[in-house]
Amino acid sequence: MIGKVSESSALEITTRMEFEDFEKNKDNLKIGKYLQISIGNHESLIASIKGIKAIADNDNKEKYIMTAEPIGIIDDNGFSPGSTLLPSPTELVDIAGQDILDKIFQDNKKYSFPLGYLVQNKEVQLNIDGNTFFSKHIGVVGSTGSGKSCTVAKILQEVVGIQEAGNVNIMRQKNAHIIIFDIHSEYKSAFTLADEQKFSLNYLDVEKLKLPYWLMNSEELESIFIESNESNSHNQISQFRRAVILNKEKYNPLLSKVTYDTPVYFSIEEVYNYISNMNDEVISKVANEEQVPKIINDNGEIEVIKDKRLYFQKKQKFIPVSQTKDTKASGGPFNGEFNRFISRLDNKINDRRLEFLMKPQKENGDDYTSDDFDEILKQFLGYLNKANVSIIDLSGVPFEVLSITISLISRIIFDFCFHFSKLKHERNEVNDVPFMIVCEEAHNYVPRSGSVDYAASKKSIERIAKEGRKYGISLMVVSQRPSEVSDTIFAQCNNFIALRLTNTSDQSYIKSLLPNNTSAVADILPTLQPGQCLMVGDASPIPAIVQLEKPNPEPQSKNVDVYDVWKEDWKEIDKNEPITLNDVLKRWRK
Repeated sequence: MIGKVSESSALEITTRMEFEDFEKNKDNLKIGKYLQISIGNHESLIASIKGIKAIADNDNKEKYIMTAEPIGIIDDNGFSPGSTLLPSPTELVDIAGQDILDKIFQDNKKYSFPLGYLVQNKEVQLNIDGNTFFSKHIGVVGSTGSGKSCTVAKILQEVVGIQEAGNVNIMRQKNAHIIIFDIHSEYKSAFTLADEQKFSLNYLDVEKLKLPYWLMNSEELESIFIESNESNSHNQISQFRRAVILNKEKYNPLLSKVTYDTPVYFSIEEVYNYISNMNDEVISKVANEEQVPKIINDNGEIEVIKDKRLYFQKKQKFIPVSQTKDTKASGGPFNGEFNRFISRLDNKINDRRLEFLMKPQKENGDDYTSDDFDEILKQFLGYLNKANVSIIDLSGVPFEVLSITISLISRIIFDFCFHFSKLKHERNEVNDVPFMIVCEEAHNYVPRSGSVDYAASKKSIERIAKEGRKYGISLMVVSQRPSEVSDTIFAQCNNFIALRLTNTSDQSYIKSLLPNNTSAVADILPTLQPGQCLMVGDASPIPAIVQLEKPNPEPQSKNVDVYDVWKEDWKEIDKNEPITLNDVLKRWRK
């Protein structure tokens, strides 16, 4: 017993300490440790120490006042978060013993996923509710160097059965499905095991990724090909839309209804031809004749264009503009309007950096068509090689199409989960192939600002945040600048793992998202050590400061020890070193 309650409110319990020697009790009175306060014969309030201060009484003797935050109630039935009962003044206050901590953290069977050990009591392991943790969205935040990548890797390794560089599920394949958007190419090393461990990793970089443009929806297509700030962008959109729909109908004649958003094959080269011909179109205005476009065919003869689907074939040679009565002709409604649009289309189609989007090919050299949709889908879901973890390495994706790439992949996965869940519901069953998308460095593509450059990825990820849980798809949102991430996404997160945050705006933002009973422990965010985190949310019995173990193997996120390296002898890069200047240039040019 360390004292008695002197003041009680819903947010704070004040205790007047009653012992002579404060020094002997220091270890038990650290910020964040837990108290047990009697509120009845068989019930106790559990509170977290928030602050301690010394005051001088009338006899000039030093007395100590402690404030604590109510967390939950413990009784004969165990621990339950939250409290409507508060202790009265003079109630006894004790340090929570090991038996109490066991009841909170270990006795409840639903808390079965091991996260780490309590910083305040390293003998107590924090187990969380795995179902609640992974089925509801997770926010992982922390400044650079706080250990975010290692934290994410350790949690995911625990899920898929990687321990000490070994595969604990070597004898049977488990049903985990995790997709990581890896912006900085960090995570491959964390999930690459020795061949004898038989752990299959689905790794897709810009050279392996196959993401045909014809899978894009209307918003994604217009984002990549059309500049919305151009004065004639509405005409570009109308003719591009018409060309795409007509071309989809041409290549998919068995479909009864084809829309702009239908994910079926069309030829972007033929759409380019169509737009070019609309830009060059000349219409005959000879009196008493139908006013229609006319071209000069390969035989030098004048030919009337009655079906504009002929524009797909090639760039046509139109009759010249004329004011003469017998050959009168003038430019079509879009003649000369699409010069910049055509140039942009040509640049995108022939940009070698975008071949994974514009010209993806199968191993035999053929183009991907509508019949290959299942193979394209399986590469993201991990079904081509039965992989629990799929890493989509976006480090080589050009910045201008990063948003489109993330949007397209996210939307495809969401749509699969949506339709799979609907079919399951028709059988009175639930989705038994749930997915989780890990958005590493989320502030790069789902920012708080409304920039048009990120509109596609922001819309797709926000849709998953708002609707994904109903269809078996959840998010883990990872960021070093949480205040710059979309409010919608973090507002949907039910669980947070907060590592050290040094930026005051980020600290304030995260505190505003956390429940009221975490303000005391949240104040410790700027002082956390690497690998230490605040775990709070529906999955944790109470807010807790946790020490996570390092993953094995680790992600490639270690910083360079610049000063130590600078003190080493000069290193040549233009001679017979393992990596030479020519190696760098060769990869750069490629």
